Amino acid sequence: MKATIFDIDGTLLQSDANDDALYLASVRDVLGDVSLRPSWGMYTQFTAAGILTEILNDNAMEATPERVAAVRDHFVESIHRHVSEHGPFAEIPGARVFVQSLHNSTTHRIAYATGGWHGSALLKLSLSGFPVAGVPLATSDDHFDRQEIMLHALRQLNGIFDTVTYYGDGHWDAVAAEALGWQFVPVGTKLNGLSRYEPNAA
Repeated sequence: MKATIFDIDGTLLQSDANDDALYLASVRDVLGDVSLRPSWGMYTQFTAAGILTEILNDNAMEATPERVAAVRDHFVESIHRHVSEHGPFAEIPGARVFVQSLHNSTTHRIAYATGGWHGSALLKLSLSGFPVAGVPLATSDDHFDRQEIMLHALRQLNGIFDTVTYYGDGHWDAVAAEALGWQFVPVGTKLNGLSRYEPNAA
């Protein structure tokens, strides 16, 4: 049996640019005119919860559960409004059929592991037609650390696997997969990876 775990934004869906903008707007709307680092890459934990904790620390604001929840809930609601106005996010070409084929396979088990929050991830996947019923989804609500999120997804599959493969579009995905000893498939231009999923690749 093989385990295949997918990142979401930029890996399955063309949502990363909108996601970044809505995340930043939510931080500003809830926390005010806080100081931010010059680029996302300067944060050490590239997850929604991890970056938010670092933003709060940088601005001498306590990362209380209430404060974190306020930003998260504002962001999830922003995603709801965005898809209500503009429709579902487009998939990376071939991604939905590829994921569904693995989900239907007798030799694969699939899960999702994203640095985003659960509410927005589930909404984006379901509206774009990806299988969600019975598929584990590990998110920033489970942990601030990407490796821990990925491990949580694998643990939810509750099995013994010959291989574990992670699909991701960011350098942080590649680093996390290597640290865990997982196989890694790069997606998108940032990593010179897949530009489309081929059905026979399963």
